[in-house]
Amino acid sequence: MKTKYARTAVSAAALMIAGPALACDDPVKVGVLHSLSGTMAISETTLKDTMLMLVDLQNEAGGVLGCEIETVVVDPASDWPLFAEKARELLTVHEVDVIFGNWTSVSRKSVLPVIEELNGLLFYPVQYEGEESSKNVFYTGAAPNQQAIPATDYFLEELGVEKFALLGTDYVYPRTTNNILESYLQAQGIPAEDIFVNYTPFGHSDWATIVADVVAVGEDGKQVGVISTINGDANIGFYKELAAAGVSADDIPVVAFSVGEEELSGLDTSNLVGHLAAWNYFQSAEGEANADWVDAWKARMGTERVTNDPMEAHYIGFNMWVNAVEAAGTTDVDAVRTAMYGQEFPNLTGGTAVMLPNHHLAKPVLIGEITADGQFDIISQTEEVPGDAWTDFLPESAVLTSDWKDLGCGMYNTEPSTCVQLKSNY
Repeated sequence: MKTKYARTAVSAAALMIAGPALACDDPVKVGVLHSLSGTMAISETTLKDTMLMLVDLQNEAGGVLGCEIETVVVDPASDWPLFAEKARELLTVHEVDVIFGNWTSVSRKSVLPVIEELNGLLFYPVQYEGEESSKNVFYTGAAPNQQAIPATDYFLEELGVEKFALLGTDYVYPRTTNNILESYLQAQGIPAEDIFVNYTPFGHSDWATIVADVVAVGEDGKQVGVISTINGDANIGFYKELAAAGVSADDIPVVAFSVGEEELSGLDTSNLVGHLAAWNYFQSAEGEANADWVDAWKARMGTERVTNDPMEAHYIGFNMWVNAVEAAGTTDVDAVRTAMYGQEFPNLTGGTAVMLPNHHLAKPVLIGEITADGQFDIISQTEEVPGDAWTDFLPESAVLTSDWKDLGCGMYNTEPSTCVQLKSNY
């Protein structure tokens, strides 16, 4: 993409004299690529609202490079090929400078060829399976070592779970994550026959048989735990069936990677108390920064609206992008990418997020228990954990590293030392 906005020495001097507002022929454009309809709207609509709020707040502070920021919102409607079409529209028709969007990995992988072809820039805010590294994506959600592995360790070490049910929606994120977890669990001494795996389609609603199967896993008296990579509105039916079957967190604890405050806001959580979620942020996190963020959100959206982890990822990613644009003096993608490395921004849980050369953040890992009011009681929190693009728990990935800053490679094979180009990865 061409450089649309560049600050010259003259304009920088003018900014210092005249204050935050400079005349711009066109606004800086931020594309918002989130499903506002379909099965993923339950999760993604809030992220669209988050981006609108972040842009408004930044405009009140003077915009970026002295220019007003304009949002361009499109609806890919939970249709994975449509994500690619809408990304192309954002980059070629609307000529946006950056895109914030996607939830599911299948939608992100649909978009990857487009943004790589057109040299766009995507900030992806949701936990994902790793096993990917694109120079055109900054992954501000959790990699498996920042969510799935710590949650599994909690089950093993704190809850004494001996048998595992890995329940997921049938697409790339749950399948890859569960492949990693199966390998990890077996390395921890859990035999393969004590790991039950099941996948269901997006929007699945009939959970009676699956819940019964999970209960049956523990018929031998061993403690069973569910690791859930169920996505979207299918979670509503799953948790309702758990409650209907009388399964409590004391009986079979569930830890979810795609259920946060937004998903719980549509449920009666009185029967879900004690079940868990693993994220890098919860609304209940203490601290002045989070209190200010929650207050600002509720003042804008209403007191019933909640905050959640992917919102914080957009909060961090957007502010880092603004700071990188200011540091580069331009919205040019290549210049902004270079300025992103080492960017730091306070997270909402009391620490500092850092952008790494592998396009992942260093973030804390939090585990929370569902409370009766639909919030989470934080029961475990780590220091910042660096995100890992390639897991150590799959042999083909353990030899790979990602370093776009110094090595200029997202798949650098350390045995031998060479950059791998694997287009099928995208």
